[in-house]
Amino acid sequence: MQFNFIDGGVTAAEGFTANGILNHIKASRKFNDTALIYSERLCNAAGVFTQNRVKAECVKLDKAHIENGKAQAIIANSGNANACTGEEGYRNAEKEAVAVAAKLQINSDDVLVCSTGVIGQQLPVEKIISGIDTLADGLSKKGHEEARIAIMTTDTHYKEVALETEIGGKKIRMGTMAKGSGMIHINLGTMLGFITTDCAISSEMLEKALRKSVAGTYNCVSIDGDTSTNDTLLILANGMAGNTEITSEGEDFEKFVEALNALNTQMAMKIAADGEGATRLVTCNVVGADTVENARGLAKAVICSSLVKAAFFGADANWGRILDAMGYSGFNFTPEKTSVSFVSRAGAKRYFENGKQNGGEEKKIKVFDHGVPLNFDEDLAKKILLEEAVDILVELEDGEAKGTAWGCDLTYDYVKINGDYRT
Repeated sequence: MQFNFIDGGVTAAEGFTANGILNHIKASRKFNDTALIYSERLCNAAGVFTQNRVKAECVKLDKAHIENGKAQAIIANSGNANACTGEEGYRNAEKEAVAVAAKLQINSDDVLVCSTGVIGQQLPVEKIISGIDTLADGLSKKGHEEARIAIMTTDTHYKEVALETEIGGKKIRMGTMAKGSGMIHINLGTMLGFITTDCAISSEMLEKALRKSVAGTYNCVSIDGDTSTNDTLLILANGMAGNTEITSEGEDFEKFVEALNALNTQMAMKIAADGEGATRLVTCNVVGADTVENARGLAKAVICSSLVKAAFFGADANWGRILDAMGYSGFNFTPEKTSVSFVSRAGAKRYFENGKQNGGEEKKIKVFDHGVPLNFDEDLAKKILLEEAVDILVELEDGEAKGTAWGCDLTYDYVKINGDYRT
């Protein structure tokens, strides 16, 4: 299936506009902190949310609002998580939805509300409400540029992707933006993410597609092993592409999932590359497993290991930590038939566009072969591991399934960033 990656983020699809402004939710903030995404038509909608037992008040509200599979606008803020704030926090989220709905002349139940930032402080909702006129009046196709930075916290790069493809004989577009840098783990693996599309697809199939895609993308990212109270990934589909609505599984549904996977894979990699304090993107590819579940589980175990992450920070080819993580993961593999290699491309950056690592010659070194350690060139291994984007290739002989997970190294700066995050 052919995809053309395009500009536009969440406004690339027909009928969607966005904007972002600074409401001074956090006194020290110097750039936009409130974003709005709007569809001129009511959308079919779906979402996946944090698996943390402690859920932000906005998450509770969104789960209620999206239960009917409909939405038309999303308002999101950074600087305050509105988590662990009780009934007052829930009422504040409701106030945002009501204010946005009144301005846009839509139903308040069709407004989704998201927050990210410090946990345990009441949201200064009046600041947000006072800016809604400006926020809504500035909605535009170019507004994705303002919106994409409004949701950032410790992110060093904004994160967005858009693509176009053909489904049902019609050109459809799909775009997304997300934030995520810390408190990222495999139980959703992002703090806030929004996907928009003009494809016509029912709410039921939209949710099925989202959950299917998340399993191999966002749920395969780990930065620090912490799952946020606010994790939210939303998708809105307004049907303006004019294709026959996808209401069941089949060729068009599979094409939609393929496009969604392409989009979400890009975002998963961007989030992993921008882990707090990170100096390199680490990808673990497991091939030859007996099931996809085992392949992904093994890859995740490697990426989640603090010892593996620390080794990558030091560019130390300590492959034993990889085998150790796989061994305690609980997922099936045969150690005696396992091989491990490190792979990188000279000059490839961990930040990239549309999955293209524009680097030089690929270098690969095998360090473990069929259960036996190899005498390898330590200097070459060091050179490979010092690149900004490094792959761990785990080759098994248990089947034909494969899985990928993304993470980053563990650095001194991670501790510095999180040591005084609140203050």
